[in-house]
Amino acid sequence: MCELLALSANTPTDMRFSFHGLTRRGGATGCHGDGWGVASFDPDGRGVYLYREDAPAAFSKIAAQVAALDLKAHCSIAHIRKATQGVVALQNCHPFHRRWHGQEWVFAHNGHLEGPLPETPVFRPEGSTDSEAAFCWILGELERAGLDAEDEAGLFEALAVASSRLAATGIFNGLISNGRWLFAYASTKLHRITRRAPFARATLADDDLSVDFAKLAGPNDVVTIVSTEPLTTDERWIPLDPGEALLLRGGEVVRHTDPMGRATEIE
Repeated sequence: MCELLALSANTPTDMRFSFHGLTRRGGATGCHGDGWGVASFDPDGRGVYLYREDAPAAFSKIAAQVAALDLKAHCSIAHIRKATQGVVALQNCHPFHRRWHGQEWVFAHNGHLEGPLPETPVFRPEGSTDSEAAFCWILGELERAGLDAEDEAGLFEALAVASSRLAATGIFNGLISNGRWLFAYASTKLHRITRRAPFARATLADDDLSVDFAKLAGPNDVVTIVSTEPLTTDERWIPLDPGEALLLRGGEVVRHTDPMGRATEIE
């Protein structure tokens, strides 16, 4: 299957370090060599930068160039693909992008869903993956429910319910963002780590590279990284429980649903 990566931060932040570690798993230290992608939201609200390629990230000149870009954002999502449904093709690479109620939304998925999902009249897949079909179905469910794009609590509850329904049909580890917040759902495997002062050094698990975040981050910075597997060897990553959903804004978990479906507002 695939691997996921996302960032939520309270100040525009790049995820070059984490993305570099992820790309090594795209054909070098891992078998996820069927494509890669990055979606980074402009911190001033001018849209989303989307980069995708149907090639192994570990050996891609384009992926290396993207990893070197100073893509600072409050929310970013990345993905490396191991094709299970759908051929190796650009239209099947994550993250997927749609515009909903005037907002740019991006989605990435790790897992495998059984059976076709009902088509929606508004959103249709461009490729042949179960992942893109799931994204279209989720947006269709939000549309059908008549939710307001500004209703964060309602959207979180609806996304958690939709994710749980998808997980019941197979494996659904998913990430969704509209640039303001990041939604994460764990069906089988997701991890997270929050970095804040006092910052420390971190070393990648997949390359001989370390960064001293104390030299890069400000005293009030808060950054949370969500990843399928821990990306560093010297930090404490927290595994999400199966069925757990999170909503992150500004690097902090602001809403949470436990595996029993009980929702909590952190703020």
